[in-house]
Amino acid sequence: MWTYYILGGIAALVILWLIAAYNGLVRLRQQAHEAESDIDVQLKRRFDLVPNLVETVKGYAGHERQTLESVTEARTRFMSAKNTKEQLAADNMLSDTLKTLFAVSESYPDLKANANFLELQRELADTENKIQAARRFYNANVRDLNVRVEQFPTNLVAGSFGFQKMDYFEAENEAERQPVAVKF
Repeated sequence: MWTYYILGGIAALVILWLIAAYNGLVRLRQQAHEAESDIDVQLKRRFDLVPNLVETVKGYAGHERQTLESVTEARTRFMSAKNTKEQLAADNMLSDTLKTLFAVSESYPDLKANANFLELQRELADTENKIQAARRFYNANVRDLNVRVEQFPTNLVAGSFGFQKMDYFEAENEAERQPVAVKF
């Protein structure tokens, strides 16, 4: 009789562990998706600032047409992106062109003194910081999920229920990790 109680207790513990492991994996996956959404929110905020920045710069540096067109093209690509990978590519393009735009602004003292330009520049810098924080938060959540998906014995539950590792957010190539050199 005691044998049945012991076996029943062991079975109950295994079932409780399976439920806890599954729920833990679900929680980690949802946190990673939430963190990914946080990145999207900040990217959209930055892209919403771009038209105002372009209009402000146009008045002072109208002959910097190629730079302004590149900024506008990056924003358009982001808005028409169909998936996260396309959004990230457009984001990388915008980052590069904004660096060039701000470097160009150094040649225009009146533009550098324009209150609207300074406010937009401050907001963009603030948004860049928030994007970096959101990326770090996303990568931390992905790391936690990936560890659980690979770690024994949770990997047995993950494999049984179709949980998979997620990709980290990282620069796509070595050039994106280097500072942008601006040449005139």
